[in-house]
Amino acid sequence: MQRRNFLTTALVATALVTSAKNFTRKLPDKKGFVIKKGKNRFDEKTMLINNSPVDLKVSTKDTDGTLSISEYTGFAKGGPPLHIHLYQDEIFYILEGEHLFQLGDKQYHLTAGDSIFIPRNVPHAPAQLSDKGKYLFFFTPSGKMEDFFRTLGELKRPVSSEDAKTIFEAHDMKIVGPPLSF
Repeated sequence: MQRRNFLTTALVATALVTSAKNFTRKLPDKKGFVIKKGKNRFDEKTMLINNSPVDLKVSTKDTDGTLSISEYTGFAKGGPPLHIHLYQDEIFYILEGEHLFQLGDKQYHLTAGDSIFIPRNVPHAPAQLSDKGKYLFFFTPSGKMEDFFRTLGELKRPVSSEDAKTIFEAHDMKIVGPPLSF
């Protein structure tokens, strides 16, 4: 009985200490900020292939890693391969254009005003169907996603499937299928 009390006390104490650390950690400056249309949080330019910008609006630095929000403007049809995020939930909010989303084994057609929630570890892929498209995408927690888009933006050429696999895995994602065909 004494051993059980000792183990219970040790477990409860560990949980309390961990909670206290999270409660007392220094949070980012809470003054707030405004990001103007077409601008990026830190005046960075992240351009993907086809000259499509990803504009960071709220950074992991702003939220102590709990959230990242970016705006994507696509100038070409298509999208990334079917993939999973190991540690992030993802939300898309469509601002412009027509988009097809694979979520698990179902497909959804989304247009301006629609949103989709994608839990972590669920296979998914967006595909832009229109010549131009725009959406906000949110990651929670933010993880390595901002760095993922910076890495893609530094590439000056399309990547091989092997390079894509390496880049995705380095950012806690896994490719599980090809891009959507439409």
